[in-house]
Amino acid sequence: MLLMQLENREKFAFLHIAHYLANADGKFEKKEKSMIEDYCIEMGIDDIIYKKDDFSLDECLSKFISIKSQRILLLELMILVHADDEFNNQEVDIINVICTKFDINDIRVRYASTWGKAISSLREQALLMIE
Repeated sequence: MLLMQLENREKFAFLHIAHYLANADGKFEKKEKSMIEDYCIEMGIDDIIYKKDDFSLDECLSKFISIKSQRILLLELMILVHADDEFNNQEVDIINVICTKFDINDIRVRYASTWGKAISSLREQALLMIE
């Protein structure tokens, strides 16, 4: 929805972070995979090959310089964390690291989470309707 507003370097960093987040609990759920595929389509880029051992959250986050792109990152990740209807502790920890780094307060995080949950639910309903 908002990812087209990111610069190319941010788009690829976003995908790395999305894969990291989706794999945080040790399971890469079908709904998470589908969401990442949708992200790629939206951004008009191919998916990356995610390698956990080569991943650096700090390095990826450093690509998001503007406040706008930092907030887009948070909003879009919130859709992903709610895709499998489970916002687990590992995902919470990653979101907290991101929000601390970007100085995003708790109120914005709650709004982003509520928005992400709603968008994820609407996406699921739309997918059911087109089957």
